[in-house]
Amino acid sequence: MTESSSLDILREVTADLLSIRSRADTLEGNPGMKEQTISLIALLRSAIYPHLFGGTEGGGDTLVIAVEYRLRSAARLLSQMFHYFTPDRDTDAMVAEFLRELPAIKTVLETDIRAAYDGDPAAMSMEEIMLAYPAFEAISIYRMAHKLYEMKVPMLPRMMTEYAHQITGIDIHPGATIGRYFFIDHGTGVVIGETTTIGDYVKLYQGVTLGAKSFELDENGNPVKGIKRHPDIGSHVVIYAGATILGGTTRIGDNCVIGGNVWLTHSVEGGHTVYAAEERGTKIV
Repeated sequence: MTESSSLDILREVTADLLSIRSRADTLEGNPGMKEQTISLIALLRSAIYPHLFGGTEGGGDTLVIAVEYRLRSAARLLSQMFHYFTPDRDTDAMVAEFLRELPAIKTVLETDIRAAYDGDPAAMSMEEIMLAYPAFEAISIYRMAHKLYEMKVPMLPRMMTEYAHQITGIDIHPGATIGRYFFIDHGTGVVIGETTTIGDYVKLYQGVTLGAKSFELDENGNPVKGIKRHPDIGSHVVIYAGATILGGTTRIGDNCVIGGNVWLTHSVEGGHTVYAAEERGTKIV
């Protein structure tokens, strides 16, 4: 192919691409959202845990300066992204609101780390959980994204948890409400839907789905958004590998154990164990 013919093809393809209108074509001033989302996560995690994720050595003034620097960098990035996603709101106030929540987020994460350490006999240290466990990666990103979801920041919290999904195989929607001492063992293939609620001291294994049973449709046949679609899980519940629990009216009571590969679309009262029966159903004991 000659240089002249290559140019002709490039011009032809360029014209064809630009002739196809897309919603994305109107998003001028895009700040490199996906890349900046990843940078934001790294800055926030290194501010919360500066020694493990920030490479900071020592304490005292050195530690203070390091954390302040990362928070300042995160604040600048948040300001840019808030201005892009929510141009009609006070971005400075939003940045301040989010940053003030970081100590509370860290406090909850400490309970998640403890749950993992206490819940997995293979865990040799807290540091191992934080550095090597995909669950901590996914849960820590979810905890930050959930605050942004509560602040009604569009798109950004979902991009954060989808990044976690990409690198861990754990899919937690930022709208889910999850209590303290939460642990996902192994983790691959776990799905937690937007309107799921989870109590304290809950442990999930790989392949668990907390999903929607069906979608209500409007008069045009489109899914109705903003309604309760996913189950409620009580406190002190264990859900074993491959279990599927569906529906917005489905509640699993406190102190239940849900066995592996169970399929549930109905509620279970507290204190019961549910396992897959041989006749393709479930058995509650």
